[in-house]
Amino acid sequence: MTDGHALARRCLRAGIDAAHPETVVRDRLSLDGGTLTIAGRAYDLDSYERVVVVGGGNAAGTVATELESLLCDRIDTGVVVTDLPTATERIEQVEGAHPRPNETAVAGTDRVRELLAAADAQTLVLAVVTGGASALLPAPAGDLSLADLRATTDELLASGASIGEMNAVRKHLSATKGGRLASVAAPATVATLLFSDVVGDDASVIGSGPFTPDDTTYGDALAVADRYTLDLPTAAVDHLRAGRDGEHTETPDADAPAFERVTEHLLASNHTAARAALDVARAAGYEPLLLSTRIRGEAREAAKSAVAVGEEIAATGNPVEPPAVLVTGGETTVTVRTDSPGTGGPNTEYALSAALELDTSGVVVAALDTDGIDGNGSLAGASVDGSTVAPENRRRAQRALDSHDAATYLGGCDAAIDTGATGTNVNDLRVVVVE
Repeated sequence: MTDGHALARRCLRAGIDAAHPETVVRDRLSLDGGTLTIAGRAYDLDSYERVVVVGGGNAAGTVATELESLLCDRIDTGVVVTDLPTATERIEQVEGAHPRPNETAVAGTDRVRELLAAADAQTLVLAVVTGGASALLPAPAGDLSLADLRATTDELLASGASIGEMNAVRKHLSATKGGRLASVAAPATVATLLFSDVVGDDASVIGSGPFTPDDTTYGDALAVADRYTLDLPTAAVDHLRAGRDGEHTETPDADAPAFERVTEHLLASNHTAARAALDVARAAGYEPLLLSTRIRGEAREAAKSAVAVGEEIAATGNPVEPPAVLVTGGETTVTVRTDSPGTGGPNTEYALSAALELDTSGVVVAALDTDGIDGNGSLAGASVDGSTVAPENRRRAQRALDSHDAATYLGGCDAAIDTGATGTNVNDLRVVVVE
């Protein structure tokens, strides 16, 4: 482990810590007497008869814990669905699965809907929506089954579609997504607490926007299915076509009365993590540069651009003089091109692709998913340099990349980053260290 690897990993760790609910809730929420302030907006708790916490996502459990620590007995009840439950007394936590929804998540979502249906004009709902909520707040629409949602999820995850495209499909197969939970909660006051895991921080895409107006349509969802030649279950296709033909109600848009008492608060995003990574680099004496938090596209191709910039800095001092640390974020994708993919995800594919490209010493490339789970494996990501793939192993490394088995390869050469579930999710974070 060189100094460059160690610094890259410290930068990534700082990003995770900065976006963790323990940090974010304490920084962005405060309670003064009976006044709850969320990101600068005040809510008079004494004007409500009940305070209810609901929501879902990878970080929903840790957010719930921090809300209880802040509000204590001001919270009357609540339910959140997460894949990482924590200890709470007033807020029930249901353990679901991510990224493929399961039966317990469906049951937990039913509990969320029950609480919201019981809310009235004297209820304040604190709605927690974090990355992963698309899978963790599942409610099959109409006659659809959980199996239909799971098969659809598998197709979307392997397609290479963007998160916006994926969620356009998910919204129109769901009874919760695309603003439908806001309709259930009306006329309650809803304060939505958002932890963004999407490029651009579009609230309608974060967790498929259960409390946010939706401007996509059944027709849009069908267009995504056609664009990526998705092999969706017959029931899913029939439901989308029936919706396009007017047989199902569209997701509510911004003019719907359900949103009159809904306010959104973006508490953390990829920028939160990226800024923390930059601070660590600066403190270590490196020139920090944030290139973009909107990197997207195929992971293996995005990695080549990162390598190119790192090598340019090393060779010419452009765009910054070394020693330097480049930080990027966003959400790259993987288009699965084999019937039997191995283990890995966008960040391990990004790292392995970078390792195959690097031919300059003193350059380290590191990438991870801030939720600690990259794709279908247990690793968060990896850090690599020009020596990660030895010349005699290049063919084996390329085969691992082509068969989407990057995590297995990187785990075998001590390049892997294994954080376990982190308790947050603000998308992917990547660092290039140039000595």
